[in-house]
Amino acid sequence: MKGKKRKQLKITAPQTEAGGMAAVLSAAKHIFTEAGLVSGTRTLLRVNQFNGYDCPGCAWPDPDEGRSVVEFCENGAKAVAEEATLARCDEHFFARHRVADMRNWSDYEIGKSGRITRPFIYRQGTDCYEPVEWDEAFGLISKTLRNLASPDEAVFYTSGRTSNEAAFLYQLFVRMYGTNNLPDCSNMCHESSGVALSETVGIGKGSVKLEDFYCTELIIIMGQNPGSNHPRMLSALERAKKNGARIITINPLPEAGLMAFRHPQHLSGLAGKATPITDLWLQVKVNEDVALLKALLKILLQMDERRSGTVLDHDFIQSKTTGFDALCADLQRYTIDELIARTGIPAEKVYEAATWIAEKKKIIVCWAMGLTQHKNAVDNIRELTNLLLLKGSIGKPGAGTCPVRGHSNVQGDRTMGIWENPRPEFLDSLKRVFKFEPPRKPGYNTTAAIAAMAAGKVKVFFAMGGNFLSAAPDTHFTARALEQCLLTVHVSTKLNRSHLYTGKTGLILPCLGRTELDVQASGVQFVTVENSTGVVHQSRGGKKPASPYLLSEPKIVAELAKATLDSTSLNWDELVSNYDNIRNLIAQTIPGFDHYNERVRKPGGFYLPNAVREGMFSTTENKAHFTLNALPDYQLAPDEFLLMTIRSHDQYNTTIYGLHDRYRGVHNGRYVVFVNPTDMERLGLKPEQPVDLVSCYDGVIRRARRFRVVPYNIPQQNIAAYFPEANPVVPHNHAANKSHTPISKSVIVKLENPVA
Repeated sequence: MKGKKRKQLKITAPQTEAGGMAAVLSAAKHIFTEAGLVSGTRTLLRVNQFNGYDCPGCAWPDPDEGRSVVEFCENGAKAVAEEATLARCDEHFFARHRVADMRNWSDYEIGKSGRITRPFIYRQGTDCYEPVEWDEAFGLISKTLRNLASPDEAVFYTSGRTSNEAAFLYQLFVRMYGTNNLPDCSNMCHESSGVALSETVGIGKGSVKLEDFYCTELIIIMGQNPGSNHPRMLSALERAKKNGARIITINPLPEAGLMAFRHPQHLSGLAGKATPITDLWLQVKVNEDVALLKALLKILLQMDERRSGTVLDHDFIQSKTTGFDALCADLQRYTIDELIARTGIPAEKVYEAATWIAEKKKIIVCWAMGLTQHKNAVDNIRELTNLLLLKGSIGKPGAGTCPVRGHSNVQGDRTMGIWENPRPEFLDSLKRVFKFEPPRKPGYNTTAAIAAMAAGKVKVFFAMGGNFLSAAPDTHFTARALEQCLLTVHVSTKLNRSHLYTGKTGLILPCLGRTELDVQASGVQFVTVENSTGVVHQSRGGKKPASPYLLSEPKIVAELAKATLDSTSLNWDELVSNYDNIRNLIAQTIPGFDHYNERVRKPGGFYLPNAVREGMFSTTENKAHFTLNALPDYQLAPDEFLLMTIRSHDQYNTTIYGLHDRYRGVHNGRYVVFVNPTDMERLGLKPEQPVDLVSCYDGVIRRARRFRVVPYNIPQQNIAAYFPEANPVVPHNHAANKSHTPISKSVIVKLENPVA
């Protein structure tokens, strides 16, 4: 692949439906090219099965009953292909390629290097990775950690791919070591959801089950593109439509998967007509969701007054909530006309949406990072919660909150204690079960960790999975921050850009993937994960590991703990000899996991407790809270734009599967920026003209180079570009209030002529 001439960028008309035969062919091409026909087919047929493994892609829930033998989507097949690939990143690979050279590769080229086959070490001054034995690697990590002036000089990052068992052991080791520096990928995506939901309803998770989609009356989808990011959600939306539900989509871009869907596993989806998904599309300007929601709230209040109190659920409001009068008073500060004007949506469409909401009681609101990655992200989620509370549409079948998580166990990691700011109750439980005093001082979140590394306050960076550099904001700053460390360590399955920017010493520790057989002293093991709806279930790999050198993540943590901790009452070898032993400790420590080993062995697993789902709220008053939320304040000059970073159809998180985004009509390239044609004409921009994206925060100029202009249906003075290519212009020190999530969806930029 490296050295081949790249194909020329090609732009075609965006598609108006998702799925269908194109999805089948794409999935087949990826899995058979990477893993081979026979092995690829066998591996796919185990995805999301009761006795198989959890898809390493998104966290969308699996049906409790009636699972298909092909319970996966196109992008799930791509994720499996990436892990099951026959390509190998071994000592021969690193002998041919210097780190400095690989830095010039695209993320796509880096990712296609293959599975990492053994531990590798990068020593300062060599510009290459060399093989290293496991014992030497653990000894080096242990020695460096022990020699730090304080445990707080080390940061332990976690991606959402880590299993419950690995995450629990990992946080336990880190806290026994003496720090709460446990940032994770939640800090960069749904942290705002957790903060807002905890404040308003008492639990930082969604309240709906998958079956709620089948009996709901109205689904509101905000800031989300399930056609590319959670394709299996489309089958749930299709079923909801067939059962009579209406769907309102609120999004700046028209996304193919939210227009119409052809189920690729049904004959009707291949040969018949596509199922329309969205009934009403509200093309909101980037981050004007609070203005839209306030307009809807005011219209509903007016309708309720005209209809003698029959629009809102006043019994629910009185008995289950606080703050209603303050909300009503706050809304009086605005007029409906001024709120609608901010959104860019025609007034008649806003009133139509309000009418539909007024008529329904079973309402689900779904959202993703289109709401969570703004300065006012927490307010976005609190305001949509206000809407559900007005209607009493929470804590009943067919109604509630649905933050759609991105990675397959990101929610489970947080449940297991991966958090830089753990609740006192969790730390008290660790103290009771493990007889040690856990650190109480909050640790670094992701953005704080980057700043601390850059300032020399953090000297060791350890990542349990993920591609930290490509996921983080301010790419160049983050790379320099990593290079300030004494030691960087990455537990990984494949090479990624984070491995190319090391501390003085860098280690890559290869681990088993989800698809692979995990054999420990007592025999074959399974791990567990938690999906977006709070279901904990098994994941059991069956494929022969890519290399005999690979260790499981729990085994890596155990070996690290044995090498590093001075004294501990735990027998780490015994824990990882049989993962039931880890789950027994989880059951003693975390509420909701009683009889863990017994319950998780039942097909489909079990639901964790969720008070909101039962109509109860774990707040100080045991009531849900209406909240007062401010409108965002952007002052854009005529030549400035609000940039939102997005993902293509050929990627998942930082993993780039290919160079096409067929739904948006982009082929053979990723360095593109979507611009409204009127803005193009106003600024004299031509289609496919190269421009640099340039931001300026706190006097610091940040530049992402040579993006091709693509005319697109996007609101004026809003633009969109792919992540992680556009990440260099996202400031690391501007983040959401309270959640500290980077502002990746609302960055003020200019489009300038390219510089050399």
